[in-house]
Amino acid sequence: MNARPAVTATAGSTPPTIDIVSAMNDKALFEPWFPGATWDGWRAVLKAAFALPMTAAEVEFFRSVAERDPPTRKVKELWLICGRRAGKDSIASAICAHAAALFSEGDRLRPGERALAMLLASDRDQARIVLGYVRSYFTDIPMLRAMVQRETATGVELSNNVDIAISTNSFRAVRGRPILCAILDEISFWQDENSANPDEEVLTAIKPALASLPGSMVIGISSPYRKKGLLYNKFRKHFGKDGDVLVIRAATRQLNPTIPQEIVDEAIEEDAAKARAEWIAEFRDDVGGWLPAELVEQAVDRGLTVRPRATHRTVHYTSFCDPSGGARDSFTCAIAHQENSIAVLDCVLEIRAPFNSVSATQQISDLLKSYGITSTVGDKYASGWPIDAFASFGVRYQHSERDRSAIYSDCAPLFTSGRIKLVDNRRLVSQFCSLERRTHPSGRDRIDHGPGGSDDVCNAAAGALVRAIHEPAQRSRRVFIDYMGR
Repeated sequence: MNARPAVTATAGSTPPTIDIVSAMNDKALFEPWFPGATWDGWRAVLKAAFALPMTAAEVEFFRSVAERDPPTRKVKELWLICGRRAGKDSIASAICAHAAALFSEGDRLRPGERALAMLLASDRDQARIVLGYVRSYFTDIPMLRAMVQRETATGVELSNNVDIAISTNSFRAVRGRPILCAILDEISFWQDENSANPDEEVLTAIKPALASLPGSMVIGISSPYRKKGLLYNKFRKHFGKDGDVLVIRAATRQLNPTIPQEIVDEAIEEDAAKARAEWIAEFRDDVGGWLPAELVEQAVDRGLTVRPRATHRTVHYTSFCDPSGGARDSFTCAIAHQENSIAVLDCVLEIRAPFNSVSATQQISDLLKSYGITSTVGDKYASGWPIDAFASFGVRYQHSERDRSAIYSDCAPLFTSGRIKLVDNRRLVSQFCSLERRTHPSGRDRIDHGPGGSDDVCNAAAGALVRAIHEPAQRSRRVFIDYMGR
């Protein structure tokens, strides 16, 4: 499916006006990247998305992956929910290159302004995958190569006032440019430490930038994951329904028949839930959100980033730590107390990697002592290392009897009953909102961060908050048992 013979076309100053599917079939353009009948499923999808004439067989195939009739005009949004190795990155790159090369609406731009074909992903390395495909068209096709004014590490600048560039999934990074085409790559797996809903916020920021260029388009591509987020919302709202938002859902082999069926069968036998998402393109039922984002957001004391130690009254402070060796993960600590049956987070300290573990331990020990704390509880990281490290600074470190999943389970009722007050820390809120609940075949739920995510900050906070509520109750029970014993 990915065979690519050499292009032999002669160079031209401007590519001809040609639709996307004709470009895929043209040996002087994209055909070397999309040879043969194995790409026919994608040709049918693109004909529908761009409102091109279709054969009866193509309409039938389109209905099998869209559960609707073909659009009567080019769609504004195309969402490709496909299994892995289905070819969605290759198709998205062809749409991007086609749109960029044929752009001729220079009169829509202000003097000095350039249109942008934007490639967005969870990180720049992921975005470079599609950029690599796009760059190859403008390197290997002579008539497109003639359009290149400059190549940069992040993209290509063309002679028709179009830039093709990668960016990260930040709503701040996508503002300020007229956008011709926006590819949102693997959008089911986007993470942003400063946002609870990075996918929704990015699309909201992109839409005004698309409005000034006629024919502009959003292309969202991903294998499906849990039933939450922008991709799932688009699927739920638009799949199988007429309109200018087209949602495709297709198993890998529907669009790439070169993938052997036995590979899919083996994956399903090994882990059915995961494989059905990755190869059959079904959203997962075994992975759900931990809590609604609204519950977390409403617990935040806006504008309050730290609560100083109380000096006018006696407060019992508790803490929890999530240690790290300093190479990759953050070293975090949180301090909390109970106030009228409410768990109040006083502060959270995150020391991001890389760092010196000894210096980090001292910094956290100093913070604990500033709240009158000389003993703490934390994750069972690296066995005895934290115990010795904290002891050298006069703090006793104990391993938590409960793992992070159990701590999150204990913390959830505090949110749902409105018995939590958080400090205003966006990474903390984002990590809480990104936690996932996974149901194992045994029936036991497990709560943890998702693929590519982290929970260093919210783990420390949840541990401190749960301790703030549970420890006073445990002390009261011990006092009552001692009294009855006398």
